[in-house]
Amino acid sequence: MRNYEARQRVLVTGGAGFLGSHLIDRLLERGDEVICADNLFTGSKRNIEHLHGHPRFEFVRHDVTFPLYIEADAIYNLACPASPIHYQHDPVQTTKTSVHGAINMLGLAKRLRCRIFQASTSEVYGDPSVHPQTEAYWGNVNPIGIRSCYDEGKRCAETLFFDYHRQHGLDIKVARIFNTYGPRMHPNDGRVVSNFIVQALRGEPITIYGEGQQTRSFCYVDDLVEGFLRLMDTEAGFTGPVNLGNPGEFTIRELAEKVIALTGSASKLEFRPLPADDPLQRKPDITIAQEKLGWQPQVALEEGLTRTIAYFDGLLAGQGATTAA
Repeated sequence: MRNYEARQRVLVTGGAGFLGSHLIDRLLERGDEVICADNLFTGSKRNIEHLHGHPRFEFVRHDVTFPLYIEADAIYNLACPASPIHYQHDPVQTTKTSVHGAINMLGLAKRLRCRIFQASTSEVYGDPSVHPQTEAYWGNVNPIGIRSCYDEGKRCAETLFFDYHRQHGLDIKVARIFNTYGPRMHPNDGRVVSNFIVQALRGEPITIYGEGQQTRSFCYVDDLVEGFLRLMDTEAGFTGPVNLGNPGEFTIRELAEKVIALTGSASKLEFRPLPADDPLQRKPDITIAQEKLGWQPQVALEEGLTRTIAYFDGLLAGQGATTAA
């Protein structure tokens, strides 16, 4: 734990979400004070209920599309729906969250003269024509498609971060997050890992889009959060963007087969048409993260899936008990 002199007061937007709640746990573990700001659109109080009464934790219900007047030593901006089901539910609001949210948090960081972290995404690369994806790649993104509210919103947020850095000398850190999974994922977020696990545990058909040959790289949440902390602690001159993800590459069908094997499920594979603008390949080049942060993932896919399956098994069992009651 940090001593009192080294303790920071850290604002985490989107802190009741999947990634935000894990980040807050780590910040509290090392002795920081944490303010969690979340409007609970996709975040959940369940993710932070274990922190109720913690002397260094505070929850503020707030939508980042509106200014936030608060004091902090550092800001992690994680606020934004991150799964297609959620960000396509209200695409205009998704864009506002990325763009207006970035403006508001950058304005706050400028006033406080503090370091600010942006949770960007591998979606800035779109359906990439370069493989694996390096930070120098500008992407192949459809600006008017059904995923554009998220893809282009995050791209614009990156633009704003770098313009504030150049124009105002703001101390920024930008991470591009690749597929991440683990406990506290929303069971109905439509993301492939949570979808497959929930379907397998319920004995339902495993839904695969296309032939299942599209590839993804899956990073366990503990590894990702470690990357966040290391990036935030780098010297002031290093801004990123930095790819954070696991370079191990698997087809969607391989993932489905692993989940079925690890759950012991009798679920069968069910194939459906591929959605519009769904990337066919996704794999990070993490050379910069290795060189600048000394970071690379430690948790193998099977180990991470086993932990995540245990979480969802308990969650679904609890839901069943609630329904029965």
